[in-house]
Amino acid sequence: MLLTVDLERLELRPGARVLDVGCGEGRHCFGALERGAQVVGLDLDATALGRAAPALRYRAAELGGNAAMMRGDAFALPFPDATFDAAVCSEVMEHVHDVDGAARELARVLRRDAVCAVTVPTAPSEWLYLHLGDEYFESPGGHIRIFRPARLRDHLARAGLRPLSVGFAHGFHTPYWALRSLVGLARSDTHPWVQAYRQFLLMATTSRVMDWVERHVLDYVCPKSLVIYARRETAA
Repeated sequence: MLLTVDLERLELRPGARVLDVGCGEGRHCFGALERGAQVVGLDLDATALGRAAPALRYRAAELGGNAAMMRGDAFALPFPDATFDAAVCSEVMEHVHDVDGAARELARVLRRDAVCAVTVPTAPSEWLYLHLGDEYFESPGGHIRIFRPARLRDHLARAGLRPLSVGFAHGFHTPYWALRSLVGLARSDTHPWVQAYRQFLLMATTSRVMDWVERHVLDYVCPKSLVIYARRETAA
């Protein structure tokens, strides 16, 4: 399973309550569930939720665990204060109009000392895609800002989330999105170069050698995603 967040860094205990904001089709929901957590995934995309929610419920039943997905807004999380023991917010903040507001809401639903992981695309990869083609940023629902690590760190700190460490991920995906931007996002899915690279990515996910190369080389040279791990301290 292709995860952006290292779930081990969330300090999950069996039965821990984990929230995945912007869960999409639930990669991190499934990952946390496999580690014994109770999981809630939240997203605005009803189509993605419709595809993923039944499979997540089924897997939770197999494991004797608890997991659910629901449609919701990152600016108005439908949970009381201090509900969750950990949280993931992956590839969301680059889309939202008020980063401080989203960060405050994420902090609100975390208990004191809980750890969260917030991921965004790296600035170098975003600038590369921008120079290769405008569609990446002009498509509906596209990215509206580019983050440097210090900028994201400051947003989290203002919300009462003290940064602990930084990680990087998906070094093989940077060339993939560069290629898609170069040929044009609208037609990239059917372009033979893109299709060939997608097959390579599928092969890489099952190869221990490729996994090592990505984690120990490419994630330091050309990472697609920046991950900041932070601990909930005080209210903003």
